Amino acid sequence: MDSQVSRFEEKKEEIAEMVEKNVDFFRDYWDILFGIIFGITALYLHHIHYSVLITTIAATIAIASISVTISEIAEILAHRFGEPFGSLILTFSAVVVEILILFMVLLEAVHNPEAVTSVKSGIISTFIVDLNALLGIAMFVGGLFYKEQNHNEDTSSSYTTVLFVSAAMLLVPSTLSMEHSHEAVLHASIAIAILLAVFYIFIFKFQTKTHIHFFKSTFKERILRFKKEHEEVEDDYFFEKRSNLVNGIFLVGFLGFVGVLSEIFASDGMEVMKNFGLSAGFAGIVIALITGAPELFTAIKAARNNQIQRVINIAMGASTVSILITVPVIMALALSFGVDITMDFTPLQIGALLITIILAWKTTDNGETNYLEGLSHIMLFLSYVVIEMFY
Repeated sequence: MDSQVSRFEEKKEEIAEMVEKNVDFFRDYWDILFGIIFGITALYLHHIHYSVLITTIAATIAIASISVTISEIAEILAHRFGEPFGSLILTFSAVVVEILILFMVLLEAVHNPEAVTSVKSGIISTFIVDLNALLGIAMFVGGLFYKEQNHNEDTSSSYTTVLFVSAAMLLVPSTLSMEHSHEAVLHASIAIAILLAVFYIFIFKFQTKTHIHFFKSTFKERILRFKKEHEEVEDDYFFEKRSNLVNGIFLVGFLGFVGVLSEIFASDGMEVMKNFGLSAGFAGIVIALITGAPELFTAIKAARNNQIQRVINIAMGASTVSILITVPVIMALALSFGVDITMDFTPLQIGALLITIILAWKTTDNGETNYLEGLSHIMLFLSYVVIEMFY
């Protein structure tokens, strides 16, 4: 009798251990599983010309899931290289996804002129998402856990200065569009795109060479983060055990997969937006949320670990790149593929851009953040979503 009870207990422990392993496996690799399953589903449905709505949903889930994987790999590399290079790796990974999706949507302009409006809205919306949704939610979560969090105020001061100038530069084609010809606006857009690219070359040097100390943690945050890191148990994660080169290869491969899925999302997604009567502005927000998802997850995790400096670097760095890199690249791709696009934005978009920069400046200028400041960013973002739905 005792032996039967013993065997039963052993069997019970084996089942519990197996379940725990499966749960751990799903927790670590759900994003890859979802990305592959929904990605293959989207490819098949698109091939047989099935429902564009279901195909778009499958492609969206796949892109978002693989984007999380991309952020995980980028975060591993970021941890190895340290700040500010770590945040730059994550930011550039995310901006590649953004450009891939926007470019595929841009190509749809041949059949649907409304796609150009969605691309321009996507550029601004990505900026709004990064500086309001991402920064706001991370600040809010971090504030609930730590009441107040400290960061290097030189970081926010540098970034807000750059963002003010960038927003002012985007006003040039927008202002000219009121009274000048389309050709003049196009030429102005090309000139501004070139200036933005040149501007970023100097900003990159500023970040990585001459003023690298502006983008590193304060002493207080480093101490708290050091304690937090030593409390955590290391994960036996596949990409953690791979070299930088192997992780880089996986990163490129996943980005290529996102590029293929982006083509499906662009072609079927634009048709869905049209069928449901959704505005091009709202379509831009959807694009921004998809591309910003991995950065958002990383920022929330960093805020919970009291790494608010990393949050500031990600949010403001991503916003900077969204304008200074995305605009020149999209303009270059449009010219190369014969798509007519100018960088004149609506008064709503420019207004939202400037208000967001002012709010980011005010909430980060003293080197401290709290949940109320985060909530302010969230409310501004939700208000922008509402007005874009009906604008």
